Amino acid sequence: MTDGLYESIDIKLELNRRGFALDVELHLPARGITVLFGPSGSGKTTLLRCLAGLEKAHGQIQIGQQVWQDSDVGVFVPTWQRSLGYVFQEASLLAHLRVEQNLRFGIKRLKNPQATDALREAIALLGIGHLLQRDPNSLSGGERQRVAIARALAMQPRLLLLDEPLASLDQARRAEILPWLERLHTSLEMPVLYVTHAMQELTRLADHVVVLRDGQVSLQGATANVLAGPAFAASVGEQAGVVMQATVVGHDDTYHL
Repeated sequence: MTDGLYESIDIKLELNRRGFALDVELHLPARGITVLFGPSGSGKTTLLRCLAGLEKAHGQIQIGQQVWQDSDVGVFVPTWQRSLGYVFQEASLLAHLRVEQNLRFGIKRLKNPQATDALREAIALLGIGHLLQRDPNSLSGGERQRVAIARALAMQPRLLLLDEPLASLDQARRAEILPWLERLHTSLEMPVLYVTHAMQELTRLADHVVVLRDGQVSLQGATANVLAGPAFAASVGEQAGVVMQATVVGHDDTYHL
């Protein structure tokens, strides 16, 4: 759906507020899902908003060869000119438009002949073809988020930002949408930054992990490496776990294991 083939995402930002300071330096992979993990108030959403240009921090943001911000030389690309998709905790669908009209709303201004193909791929990837003629108010929370993600993907962004997309859903709806997010994980070449403080989402989705605490990076690296370290276990307490690569060689039909 996008070439996605550029070297890295390089971020160096400082933002000072009353009672909070963000100070991060990151070099992230340009493919796969990077999970921004940490407790509420650690700076995850603030960092995402800075990447989107919704908050103006001091520093540099570079996506491959594209410089979105460089405070030292006065460069600051406004949000509408940054090639990104942003999905919030609450799916912001237009209530007066059907699902299909919501999906096509954004691509109308692209004037890109490939946008229709990208939209078709996004609809198939997220399994929402049967929802196209529905009213947004008739959708479950999980369905609304799938539509919102498909709409973002149809814009063919260079970077997809997902800000706790499951936070507003109950456990049943989370279980409903997680398999679709895993499909994104295996199918997309564009980089995804995914904010969460839920261990289940981290272990199921992340290729790369950034642990934030008090506005600073306390840990970062490949998921298996970060989760295997004692520093991560100490930082999350009883939520600690390990992710291992394995091959399934058999099934126990009696116990469904």
